[in-house]
Formats: sequence, structure tokens, C-alpha cells
Amino acid sequence: MKKTILLWLMAALAPAPAQQQSDILIKISREDAPVIAIPVFRGSGTAQNFMAVFNETLNEEIEGAGVLKIAARSMLPRNNPQRPQDFRVVERGNGDGLTISDWASPPVNANYLAFGYTGIQEDQMVLFGWLFNVTQPLASAQVIGKLYFGSINNDGARKVAREFAADILRQFGAESLAGSKIFFVSNRTGDKQIWVMDHDGSNQKAFAPYRELCTMPSVSPDGGKIAFTRFASGGPQLMIHAADTGRRLPFLNPPGSFNATLSFTPDSREVVFASKVGGFPQLHVANVDGSGLRRLSQSRAIEVEPKVNPKTGADVVFVSGRGGPQQIYKMNIDGADVTRLSTGEGQASNPSWHPDGKFIAFSWTKGYEPGNWNVFVMDVASKKYNQLTHGRGRNENPTWAPDGRHIVFASTRNGSMQIYTMLADGTNVRQLTSAGRNEMPVWGK
Repeated sequence: MKKTILLWLMAALAPAPAQQQSDILIKISREDAPVIAIPVFRGSGTAQNFMAVFNETLNEEIEGAGVLKIAARSMLPRNNPQRPQDFRVVERGNGDGLTISDWASPPVNANYLAFGYTGIQEDQMVLFGWLFNVTQPLASAQVIGKLYFGSINNDGARKVAREFAADILRQFGAESLAGSKIFFVSNRTGDKQIWVMDHDGSNQKAFAPYRELCTMPSVSPDGGKIAFTRFASGGPQLMIHAADTGRRLPFLNPPGSFNATLSFTPDSREVVFASKVGGFPQLHVANVDGSGLRRLSQSRAIEVEPKVNPKTGADVVFVSGRGGPQQIYKMNIDGADVTRLSTGEGQASNPSWHPDGKFIAFSWTKGYEPGNWNVFVMDVASKKYNQLTHGRGRNENPTWAPDGRHIVFASTRNGSMQIYTMLADGTNVRQLTSAGRNEMPVWGK
């Protein structure tokens, strides 16, 4: 009986189908988005060795944010200014790129120009970066003029590119994801373990490796803690570690045969998780060290994957089989006022709150053959939803980025299960992993 319950539970942790598509709920890309020209940056001396990484990173950071359109490089003038002094002070240019009007006029038609160069000073890579509004006269065109410092290697090139991109995006109300981390499950070294990588897929490494299987990670809202489920000899148990150092933090697991799928409250002082102490796994709340345990749900069905509203802390979405096939429900943080969010069609799983506490992303099988899942976004108040992925294998475990504009998810679209990111309108899909099988991603600050 125990084995049957756990097998059913693990199936419930996979994604499921969704309802007829509604109006787009979160519009990311704007048709009237400003156009930015980003010519190839060059470096002096040794710095030039790392400019391929710099240019690739800068373009990916700007393009990935979805707030600016990048002018095609084939349309850019033949000369690229590297300093403001390179511009000629004339109203109309001849297309060589050395006047402001050369960038604002056809065929570029840019609104902004990012330019600069790198060099080596005092054993550091230095980026001299500028952003100009090319629709303005030269004397008033400068928006950003700043120095950025990094190590003399590819990591340093990525660092200064990300920092420059963050300053550019900030001018348009967008938050850079530089510095944020994605935790995920990978079997690339054998058993499934928790891994971590930068937001763009770089710097992938194992996190707090154990001999036992580890899975189902979650990150505290402040980014300081990561929790996951460790399949120890006594059954699945919850582990909490410091996200920066990997140090294990104290957590008292209830004396049950199953403890899993932990979620933090907005202040990171309490946690909600599923625990099986006889009967079915049910939802419980406790202090962040496991003390003060109290039960939230009281159904005769498996209930897992609780996620606390990160904005208000007042309600919880979760997955339950109380009405038949697994669906997504919502309740108050005290366990009252339980309502179903998904329609009851197919199976629904993997809910994740948007940072504003108004939307969730989730996986659903509605409308597809058994075993296929797609990612959807739902307005919790109206229950209207929008489909982001469309039948390309299994698409599951969506989690919001801190900026509320990106989603990380796992997909078998190219064969094996791998980690991808996309904008919250389903565009700009990028694959981050390739080695082994990678799944269950969560995005932390």
C-alpha cells in the first residue's frame, strides 16, 4: 500500500493539460519597443581575447529582457564609435556611423546606441560603456557613461557585460537577472542530485552532494535558503541549506514516512510542506527549523506541492487528488476556504506564484494525449489562463524568475529532459543544459 501511494504521488508531481486559451495575461514584448543598436565592442591588448564572450553576453542580456529591439548588425554603419569623442558634431551624417543621425536614420532606425571598448588597467579588465539616445542632439544624447571592472578572463568579460546590460535595462524599467541562480535536479554524475547554475546556464556545478537521491528543490523568497527532498533510508526527508555557502541548516522532520515539496513564506520564517504520518500525505506548516508543526489540510487524498503567495503570504496553491485526477487548488494559509483553480480536465501540477502574487504558472495535460504536459499561466482571481508551450514533448515544472518576466521550465522537446527559459509570453525560448537528464528547476535571487 505504501509503495502504491508513493508511486501515485510521484506521478502527481509531474505536469498536466489545460483549458481553452484565453486572452494573453502577461504581455512582455511591445510592438513599439525602442530599438537599440549594439555594434561589436573591441578590446585593446589582452582584453580583445575575451571580447567574443563579452559581445555574446551583452546581446543575450539585452535581447532576453524583451523590452528592447536590437537593430540587425547587417544594417549598422561601417564605423563604430568607441568613445563620445569619435562623433562628429554635425546635424546630418553620410552613413559612416560617426554622427548621431547615422544611427537614428534608415536603415538602422535606432532610438539608442550602446557603444564603448575594453582595456586592461592595474591587472583588471575595464569596460568604458556608453548609452546614447540618438534621437537627441549630441550634446544631450548621453544616458549612461560609466566604467565597469572585472577579472582578465571570460568570467570578467561576462561580469562587465552583465553590469552594463543591467544599467541599460534599468533605464527601461526592466530588472536584470544577473546574479540570480537556478537550482535544478541532474543525474549527470549518477544519482539525481541538486545542481546550481547562473541565470544564463553558465557556471553549472553540483550543490551539497549527498550519496542518496535528492530532488524537488525550492528557494526561499530572499534567496538565502534552498530546501530539497533527500531519499534517505528512513524515507523522503526535507533538507535546508544556505544557498550561498551550501551549509546545512537545522530542520526537524516530522516522524512520518514521507516529507517533501517544501515552500517558504515571504519572510522565510515559516515553511509549508507535505508530510505523511499515516494515511495520505497532507499539508503542514512549521517554523523554518521544523518546530511548531501544525496540519493544514484534512482530506482523504494525496496533497502536495504547496506554494505560498510570495506577495501576501495569505494563501497557498497546491496539488490535490481530492476530486479525482490531480488538480490545482487554493486555500488560505490557515487551511480554510479551499477552491479549485484548474477546470478538472486532464491533470494539473507544478504551480508557481508570480512575484506579484496575482498569477501562477503551472503544467497541464488538458487537451493532449496522456503523458504530455504544457506550461500555462493563470490569473488566480479570474481563473483565466494562457498556454505558453504547445505540444513539444513534456513541458513541466515552470518557475518564475525574480523579474516576473521570465520562466524556467523542463522539457523533452529535443529528446532528453533539459532546462529551458522563456519570456512569460512563451517567446524567446533558450536551452540552458545538455549533459545528462535535468529537471525540476527553481529560480532564486
